[in-house]
Amino acid sequence: MGVVSNKIERENLKRGDHIYSWRLAYAYSHHGIYVDEGNVIHFTGLDRIIGSSLPQHPLDNPCPICSDESRSDGVISSCIDCFLSGGDLYRYEYGVTRAFFIAKARGGTCTLASSESEIQVIHRAFYFLRKGFGVYGVMKNNCEDFALCCKTGLKVIPTVNGGGGGQSGQAATFKAAAAATFLAYISPLGYAATSLVATYGTYSVKRYINDIGVRRDVERVVLEE
Repeated sequence: MGVVSNKIERENLKRGDHIYSWRLAYAYSHHGIYVDEGNVIHFTGLDRIIGSSLPQHPLDNPCPICSDESRSDGVISSCIDCFLSGGDLYRYEYGVTRAFFIAKARGGTCTLASSESEIQVIHRAFYFLRKGFGVYGVMKNNCEDFALCCKTGLKVIPTVNGGGGGQSGQAATFKAAAAATFLAYISPLGYAATSLVATYGTYSVKRYINDIGVRRDVERVVLEE
């Protein structure tokens, strides 16, 4: 794995890995935690509207391996084939350097935060499978937020007015891209080169300050049995 791609083969998977697969021609990715032989725990919800976690099997004919895929909302356990839904397999990277993070232009693939132990990651994943992970939100509480929380034990503190956003790299990328696009739009055409540099700089800074390994508005998740 590296700056270009995090793609891996199934035989290289390890328990507790944060994995993902791209959907809709790389427009969006679906994330989960690999827990054991061929099984993935992941968070689904509104993302199915844009094709992120559509099950491969209809409700009246569930997967013979992981029938839970017939239940399309919340935290579920699926076989890896249903999780990938025909896509390629990628592994999320933890504890990357700032230079690596910025060089990795596409968000939702790595974080500066460190992963905790395999035992802790697996324990959280199964805990959320039993207890749930709240209400799904594309920008604030999505599948990547779930996987990041399982791996780090951290979650963004919600504000009184419901703001604060999630910790996912994808959400940060969308916001950063919007800010960078606006900057490019208002910049004079005569300063195209300068505008390009400033636009990418804005995009990179926005992604960086929203990474869960950097931001301060996070707290440790307490698992209450």
